Amino acid sequence: MMQGMGLVYVLLLLGMIYPAFFTENTMESENQEVLSPNAIAYVAENMVEKPKIAITFDDGPSTVYTSKLLDGLKERGVKATFFLIGQNIEKDQNKEIVKRMYEEGHLIGNHTYHHVEITKVSNDEAYKEITMTNELISSITGEEVQFMRPPFGLWQKELEQKIHVLPVMWSIDPLDWATENVEEIVNKVVTEAEENDIILLHDCYDSSVKAALKIIDQLTAEGYEFVTVDELMLD
Repeated sequence: MMQGMGLVYVLLLLGMIYPAFFTENTMESENQEVLSPNAIAYVAENMVEKPKIAITFDDGPSTVYTSKLLDGLKERGVKATFFLIGQNIEKDQNKEIVKRMYEEGHLIGNHTYHHVEITKVSNDEAYKEITMTNELISSITGEEVQFMRPPFGLWQKELEQKIHVLPVMWSIDPLDWATENVEEIVNKVVTEAEENDIILLHDCYDSSVKAALKIIDQLTAEGYEFVTVDELMLD
């Protein structure tokens, strides 16, 4: 519906800017500018808003796989959202990977320090899990963490009064952690994808990284624009 309205708007605009385009004597008039078909296509493509979709990754950073994913995202000019586990940030050279995420424009969120189900621990323990990871991320990026994904999608509403982060859930979950079949993961996502969806994947599996890049290629070809989750939630 929105795309249709956008096309109508384009045609109305063309009518105002290039009235000759809609007259019978367009080709006969030497004094009127005529918009070429290529120019019309360019204007239409850039004025009709593309459906937005977000791709997100939990459980990283992975020393082995996250850098490969970042390479693929950079090559495609796509921004993603990463929900990081605190203890993984402190492994090996993973702080450098987090720094790269930030510098390349990806959104970084919290996934607790130990990947705990926060509804099964005390409020104090849940608070500690979140604040420890927030502090780690902020020490690398220099910015406060605004979003988190609670492990298993279970959230304590009262935590919002104490910690100023927004919980981010998802609308498409291909259960990529349960299979190494790349095509199976891809098919589950692309057949379900709709505007404003949030895709859940993990950047700690080779098959998930390969599937993610194929998903991006296929949905981009279908006209989707990949954005970070804040653009969907705060738009």
